[in-house]
Parts: sequence; structure tokens; C-alpha cells
Amino acid sequence: MTKISIIVPVYNVEKFLPRCLDSLINQTLKDIEIICINDGSTDSSLDILKKYAQKDNRIFILEQENLGMSIARNNGMKIAQGEYIGFTDSDDWVDLDFYEKLYNAAKKSDADIAAGEIFTIHKIKKEYYLKFKKEELITDISQKFLVCNVPKYCYVWNKIYKTDKLKELNLEFEPNVYYEDRMFTVQALNLTNSLITVPNTGYNYFRPNPNSIIKTKSEKKNQDNKYTNEKMINYIKSNNINIDHFHTKIKKFRLFGLTIAKIKYFKDKKEYKIFNLIKFTTKA
Repeated sequence: MTKISIIVPVYNVEKFLPRCLDSLINQTLKDIEIICINDGSTDSSLDILKKYAQKDNRIFILEQENLGMSIARNNGMKIAQGEYIGFTDSDDWVDLDFYEKLYNAAKKSDADIAAGEIFTIHKIKKEYYLKFKKEELITDISQKFLVCNVPKYCYVWNKIYKTDKLKELNLEFEPNVYYEDRMFTVQALNLTNSLITVPNTGYNYFRPNPNSIIKTKSEKKNQDNKYTNEKMINYIKSNNINIDHFHTKIKKFRLFGLTIAKIKYFKDKKEYKIFNLIKFTTKA
């Protein structure tokens, strides 16, 4: 059995796709399959996929009309043969030892989920979004949410998931909805038995892409943002999951329409950010 199936939805990312694929085919873990779902791209993304598939037989290409990321991911999961499943967005990339470290940690501890660190990339600036101090096996539900900083960071892609467990729980992404990974992430963390944190390797979240699905604005995205957020919070409350670590309020200060400062209020501290350059915290 293949160790990890990596599912990559692809839609009009010709500029960024080679970097993503290079990070996957050059993983130190060789026993992987890379399932790329072309979601009706109208640029050269499909051609790029075909060229890479000719060079690396671990790449499988599925083609579908433009049905969205949720259906693309679900279709990828249906054919995944790996012991674990991971997700990578096609404008992002992963450290070259990312999947090997996550897989080894998950196997050693028999964890249902292994989570790596997150870096956010702003052009040439790279900073931690999520950092782990140590490798730690966690079974307490609220603690899993705490270490992954959920619901603030409801990202599906910095983790791998035991395939049999996902099938047992019948976990899928809700079709035709943006921000679809919110519910998938909270359900996965709540319904699985254990998570292991994996430090010193990370997922690189590329933020400057102006054409990314989330960054382009529309009324549907605004509606889905509200819908998925409310659904997620209601799920967390109904399952009595403690999320006191999550900030409850953000205060913004604007000048001539520009945000010059933000204050985030957490349970035990306040975080100040000025011009997105200066950042410091104080006790609440």
C-alpha cells in the first residue's frame, strides 16, 4: 500500500503550479501518489500537469468541469490508495521532508492525524503561522483544537489523515461551498482518536496570489464565509469543545480608510499590530 496520497486541486494556477509539483515529486518520502484534479482550468495548468505526469508516474490526473475545490478533493479521496491522505493547494508548497516526518510520526504513535507547522509567505517574507515546540501525541479534544489553533486556523492542508478513519467516519467536504475546510477540520479533530504534532517541518502558505479562490471577492463567498463560520461554531458549541484560546474580538483603527492598527483580544492577553509591521502582546 502507498504510504500517502496527496490530493491537489488545480484551477488556473499556471504561474505557481510548477513550484507546488516540484515540492511534491522531490519529497524525501518516495512512496507517495500525487492525485491532481484539474477543475476545468482555462489556462495552461492541464498542460503543465501532463508534462509532469510524463516525467513522474506517481502523478495521476483527474479531469472535471469547474465544480469547485470541495468536489475536487472529494473525487481525489474516492480513488486514493494511500495509508494516509494529505492535501496541498496548487499555489502553495511543502518542505521537502514534510510528508516523511508527518508519516513517520503518525506511524510511530498510530495517530489518526499528524499536523505539521505552517509558514505564511508574503513575497520574500516568511514567518510562522503555526509552530510546535515538540512532538506530542494528543487525545484530548479541546487540547487538539488548542495546539492547532482551531477555529482560527481551520486549515486542512498542514495535516495527514488516516485513510481508513476518514472512510469509517464518511468525512467529506461539503460541495459547492467556499471555506469548505472549516467543517472538515473541526469534525476530523473531534471525531478521530489522536493527533500528533510534528515540529521542524512545514507547509508554505503563499498569500500574495491575487487570483486564489479565496482572495477573489464575490457575494457568494461572503455568504459562504458567514454560513461556514456559523456552522463551525455551532458544531463546536454543540459538542462542548473548549475554544477559550480563540480570540473573541478584534478592534481596528483606520485613517483615511486604511487600517493602521489592530488589537486582538484573547482570554489572557492582547495582541497589537501596527501597520502589519510592529507586533507585540500584553496581558489582558
